[in-house]
Amino acid sequence: MNRNLWQALKFTLFSISAGVIQVASFALLHDVLGLESYWMSHIPSLVLSVLWNFTFNRRYTFRSDANLPRSMALVALFYLVFTPASAWWGTALENAGVHTWLVEVMNLLINFVTEFLYQRFVVYRGQIDTNDVARKAQG
Repeated sequence: MNRNLWQALKFTLFSISAGVIQVASFALLHDVLGLESYWMSHIPSLVLSVLWNFTFNRRYTFRSDANLPRSMALVALFYLVFTPASAWWGTALENAGVHTWLVEVMNLLINFVTEFLYQRFVVYRGQIDTNDVARKAQG
């Protein structure tokens, strides 16, 4: 299978698992604990999802041994823009009458596409398939 296609597939599978974490934690905060403001449920659930996704995609999707603090800082920069933007437009859409869960799903999809491109072409550019997992696979 083409390496880029395989990366996209692995990223998709890990993103689905991160999405489950995000949806479950969002449901807990919004529906069970009753946090009424969109952003108060969205931001903690997004953080949990990001930590999960970063860990697994670094090791298994991009198989990178890139400098960990640098990689985390680059991902943090992405979320420094994405988090307030998604909280802002999420709140605006919710206030405009769009169902909260539809807003959350839209944010998940936008995050999925933009984060893959950012990690592939910014965070791990030139440092893909450099860790022990990649070396073992190359035999």
